[in-house]
Amino acid sequence: MPNRSKDWFAQAEHDLAQAVDSHRNGRHDWACFAAHQASEKAVKALHLAQGREAWGHVAARLLSELPATPPDALVDRARVLDNYYIPARYPNGHDEGPAFEHYGSLHSSQAVEYARDILEFVRQALADA
Repeated sequence: MPNRSKDWFAQAEHDLAQAVDSHRNGRHDWACFAAHQASEKAVKALHLAQGREAWGHVAARLLSELPATPPDALVDRARVLDNYYIPARYPNGHDEGPAFEHYGSLHSSQAVEYARDILEFVRQALADA
């Protein structure tokens, strides 16, 4: 099986760019979701680069399963992003109202920052691999 880690990381970077664009354009729900996707795909890229496949969508768990344990603060940031995987996309993710009404600039700017931190951690780990 070919090593597709570069493809996964390239997609993570593309998803992060989408998060930044969505944040700038006031689509905060999509910024949060795209930030989560960027972090998930980046961590999966690292797993692949290290010869493992990773399944699931919980970025914090994926980070914790790495052989070299990442800093606790990074795992905590992934936990925040994990909260955007479903509720940011679906109207029934909250008690009432469409999903987009539940997210604002504070959410999306934080999500972009956290995703950047995770991608930078993965970028450095990939360079060391």
